[in-house]
Amino acid sequence: MCVAVPGKIISIDENLMALADFGGSSREISVALLEEPKEGDYIIVHAGFALHKVSPAEAEETIEMMRRMVDDGSIL
Repeated sequence: MCVAVPGKIISIDENLMALADFGGSSREISVALLEEPKEGDYIIVHAGFALHKVSPAEAEETIEMMRRMVDDGSIL
């Protein structure tokens, strides 16, 4: 099963590698596939690559839904 998750870009370096926040956990990802990525953008990430940007509302809604699934054990 493949899962893409929403995150928020915290910082970007000159090689288009970014630090992104995923609900309190941060990871290094590539933003090379995005047009004009910038700090503060919300993105959808799969396999370490940001695939596209999403609105803050859409990202927060998905993060909250995933948090509820983890909390009630429905994805374990």
